[in-house]
Amino acid sequence: MTRRVGYAAGAFDLFHIGHLNILKHAKSECDYLIAGVVSDEMLRLTKGIEPVIPLAERLEIVSHISFVDEAVAETVPDKLDTWRELRFDVFFKGDDWRGTEKGLRLEREFAEVGVEVVYFPYTMSTSSTTLRRALDALSASAAPERLEAAAH
Repeated sequence: MTRRVGYAAGAFDLFHIGHLNILKHAKSECDYLIAGVVSDEMLRLTKGIEPVIPLAERLEIVSHISFVDEAVAETVPDKLDTWRELRFDVFFKGDDWRGTEKGLRLEREFAEVGVEVVYFPYTMSTSSTTLRRALDALSASAAPERLEAAAH
């Protein structure tokens, strides 16, 4: 029997139930799950965001999740380059990519090397973007209080 290796990439910043769900579902579809934790530099480059939790801490968190067999830092923007290094059989992605230009390109590129792309439902109730907005709003509302306290 051949071992099926899966790869699920994400920022895994502000870790929440959606992250846990994708890792749990991914593990149910493969024998060995590698979680790619997108580096701080790649997050800045590809998403234009500054992570709240540094890469080393995100790697530590993800590596201790029971569904994850191995956690690696993802330091290149091209998923095919990541595949060349890790040689996984199946790539897991949230279904917000399904049918998009990026998703279709990913499917074509991976099909050429025999990698299956499996989409999982996006967790609508919680997202890092929503959490980030909430933190920004809290920070902004606390700013006047900090200025006033500093003036006294």
